[in-house]
Amino acid sequence: MRILILGGGAFVGHALTEAATSRGHEVTTFTRTTLPPGAAEGRVEAIFGDRTKVDAFDFAIGRQWDAVFDTWWGAPRVVKQSVNALKAHASYYGLVSTCSVYKGDPLALGIDESYEVVDADPSADLTNYPADKRGAELAVIEGFDSDATLIARPGLILGPHEIPGRLPWWLQRIARGGAVLAPGPRDLPLQYIDARDLADWMIASAEKGVSGIFNSISRSGHTNMSEILELCRAETKSDAEFIWVSPEFITAQGIAPWAEMPIWVDSTLRGIHSFDTSKAADAGLTCRPIAETISDTWAWLQTGGQPQMRFGLTAPGVSFEKERTVLSAWANRR
Repeated sequence: MRILILGGGAFVGHALTEAATSRGHEVTTFTRTTLPPGAAEGRVEAIFGDRTKVDAFDFAIGRQWDAVFDTWWGAPRVVKQSVNALKAHASYYGLVSTCSVYKGDPLALGIDESYEVVDADPSADLTNYPADKRGAELAVIEGFDSDATLIARPGLILGPHEIPGRLPWWLQRIARGGAVLAPGPRDLPLQYIDARDLADWMIASAEKGVSGIFNSISRSGHTNMSEILELCRAETKSDAEFIWVSPEFITAQGIAPWAEMPIWVDSTLRGIHSFDTSKAADAGLTCRPIAETISDTWAWLQTGGQPQMRFGLTAPGVSFEKERTVLSAWANRR
């Protein structure tokens, strides 16, 4: 297959590029500045430019691709512009969307693909993440036939090159050792997808002509909070001591779930880790063991990898000082 990847250098785009080349496809990437994997060795054609410009896709004139993959996260009008420019040059369009498009604050438990989504406009400028991603979905669905559109809705995405660095934060914090605030309950069921598994499934879906909308993540409970922390300790060979603290105490101390305690959520946010993923599983999506994701992410960090923050995002993780304060309060609670 001839594949065009819009954004093939960072995290999921990086994984898509590696998945496509490893499966023997002819790959072209379009990025602003990032050199995609394989370009330096001549395995990938790297085109550089700003996709928000009117003439961004002039490079497509006279060319055809079997599939386009898009990882855009901003204003949906940019995806609409891309779709309009490329629909005469490609026969299949795969979009990396998100489970955040579902309506609800907090999200309900067990949401499948038929659940109500947020209102959105495919022609809109930057608004908010759920509406922007839903707007991008609409742009793709309106521009391509339904049997030529793949909408992947992942939730938590982990793995090497991760943005914004939730698993890297835990690895680096645990590697420092000492008493570590461990958010309970230990058996909190978690749900995620390794970017490489997501990418490989999307490329395989294009090969088979799979279309539709899919919650593209592991089953709920593929891992849990205790397993992640214990594996991080083993992988980093740390002497860290986990102090397991109740979720009620953590939130009462003003620590924000997900943001300051990456990956973890309290009882009000359990929907984030409970999506129904049976449709994607039936379509061939599999998720590697969390131990492999943790090991490979630590190896990436050890070779100089660092999470790159997108503009306007705050790096995840609680400050060391705040963590000490909460642990002291927990020890003295009686």
